[in-house]
Amino acid sequence: MFDESLLEDPEGLARADTRGLLRGVAASGARVRTALRLAEEAGVTALQPDGRPRTVLVAGSGPDAAAVADLLTALGSGSCPVEALTPGGPTAQQARWTLPGWTGSLDLLLLISPSGTEQGLTDLVEQAYRRGCTAVAVTPAKAPLAEAVAQVRGLALPFAGPEAGGPVDPGADTAADTGAFWALLTPLLALADRLGLITAPIRELHALADTLDEVAARCGPAIATYTNPAKTLAAELDDALPLLWSQGRIAAAGARRFAAVLATRAGRPALSAELPTALALHGPLQAGVHALTADPDDFFRDRVEESDGLRLRIVLLQEAPDQPGSAAPAAREQAYAHDTPLSEIAAPGGSDLHIAAEILALTDFAAVYLAVASTERP
Repeated sequence: MFDESLLEDPEGLARADTRGLLRGVAASGARVRTALRLAEEAGVTALQPDGRPRTVLVAGSGPDAAAVADLLTALGSGSCPVEALTPGGPTAQQARWTLPGWTGSLDLLLLISPSGTEQGLTDLVEQAYRRGCTAVAVTPAKAPLAEAVAQVRGLALPFAGPEAGGPVDPGADTAADTGAFWALLTPLLALADRLGLITAPIRELHALADTLDEVAARCGPAIATYTNPAKTLAAELDDALPLLWSQGRIAAAGARRFAAVLATRAGRPALSAELPTALALHGPLQAGVHALTADPDDFFRDRVEESDGLRLRIVLLQEAPDQPGSAAPAAREQAYAHDTPLSEIAAPGGSDLHIAAEILALTDFAAVYLAVASTERP
């Protein structure tokens, strides 16, 4: 049950946030700066690569690996194929990764882990060594994964944890570390810039941290809901199934990550699709939902025991306000035709990194507000 009144009570939010989710997402800018400093100390900015890799492979436990690969693809505009490796195994703790058969010395393997203790990732380093594939890991210093990468003469970049430089805690609640995504991504952005895959010089990465701070200032717990876009979005998504419609490659990556954080942090399902395909893909769902919804004009229905049925809400994510040829007007028209409420998120413009930070930070805050202000039904 979502307690919307809690959004107007910063002290109450702080008490309810027993896992420190809001504090973690608000500190994302600081995590970027720390990660960048550690990456520079590890020698990323001094690298002189011979050229671009043929393919970049990304492996890691949890949803962050897929999100990192997705965003690197979006920021690179197809300059180099980026593929997230899907693990197998009976459980997440026993996950195993396998390199594609074509992997060789022209490819680059990126491994990301906030703990660095996954045996499957350590075994993957050995696979890469046998194939002549260069390995780079973002993981805590002195963790087993970092040591494995160092043994094969790869590059281990320190993970900027909530307390950077502290010992690895295998029992830590990694799902509660809402700033981990940026700590994992930042060193790889610096590396991708050196490889020529994206444009992300050091000044741009510092500007990225500034953007995250600005979003935190607009979306923080002390800001009232009516002027706080993240709180507003969280309240709008209460008891709704979000249809995350995106336009633009960065917005699409943001929509898919939003669906993941809604599931993992707030326990809420969501469906994502890119425009204009989303219009045809989710149109039947919009039309069919009315058959699942209780008739408000039915005098004899039990209004106490019956739920109101499935309620959809479209969240339209754009990289910028409507451009020529935009599918956004058609999306609004379809939402209106099916009487589906619609929320909109549009970055105010700027560099690709700035746009990504705006969309990802706002949606991270919204997911955390949903998580913190929700309680179990009696």
